[in-house]
Amino acid sequence: MFDELLTIGRLARAADVGVETVRYYQQRKLLPVPTARGAFRRYDPALADRIRFIKRAQELGFSLDEVTQLLRLQDGVDRRAIRRISSERLAQIETKLADLKRMQRVLKHLVTACEETGTDRPCPIIETLSARGGDTPRRDPAIVRSN
Repeated sequence: MFDELLTIGRLARAADVGVETVRYYQQRKLLPVPTARGAFRRYDPALADRIRFIKRAQELGFSLDEVTQLLRLQDGVDRRAIRRISSERLAQIETKLADLKRMQRVLKHLVTACEETGTDRPCPIIETLSARGGDTPRRDPAIVRSN
């Protein structure tokens, strides 16, 4: 696609990221730092694909440490390691989803309680958010997180 080496600015544009992102990835050892030729460093255009790989992995929730591991496995030979890293990320996502569903149930309950509570009583939402530890007044056991 490209016939020549790129400056850092052109590499960043080709990968649709900022120059700061390229430099940060270099600091994290996700990208190589080429030696300067004259006044500028020149980058292989293929690094734009590597940057897009990193960004896509981050969009899927992989940390940069996990991305580093995936890049080491990029040849696809050690599929067991790739599956392990991806399965761990999937488990974390499923835990987050369960937490979000729990939060959704609690908030729905509180909104309903707020709608049904007269103005002569405190708003259940404000009351719940203001409560400290175990001294939560009128705490509904249905909204307490089960461990």
